[in-house]
Amino acid sequence: MQLKGDVTIKAPRKKVWDFLTDPNQIGQCAPGVEKIETIEHMKKYRGIVSVGLGSVKARFSGDVDVLELDEPNSAKLKAHGTATGSAADAVCVMTLSDGTEGATVVHWTADINVSGQLASLVSRLMVPVSQKLAGVFYDEVKKRIEKE
Repeated sequence: MQLKGDVTIKAPRKKVWDFLTDPNQIGQCAPGVEKIETIEHMKKYRGIVSVGLGSVKARFSGDVDVLELDEPNSAKLKAHGTATGSAADAVCVMTLSDGTEGATVVHWTADINVSGQLASLVSRLMVPVSQKLAGVFYDEVKKRIEKE
């Protein structure tokens, strides 16, 4: 499934970049994140995320690898996680550019593949729920950065 979006944050690009590349900050904004640990700073992280799709709940544990970093312009991440009877893989890219009046525009894409039990039970809910969760994440990111 392909997801994408844009969010304009009223803050300089460096401030937005620093926030979005800090796993502790983004972990507080992402719905369902229970734990994030740094394996190698700015390269590899491990975490646990709980996801609910309708009445079906799954608890994924997995790794996030930073594939590319071009500070403060773009980042590319790859994630792989497993839950009982299911697996999820994602490649996420974010690009930051200057907006009007000192704002930063974050353009993001996510290519997500979920397989196994979860996919077979709730496939029709995955795109709308995932897009909604991404919206919640970026709304929280924007709110936290703009209030600093």
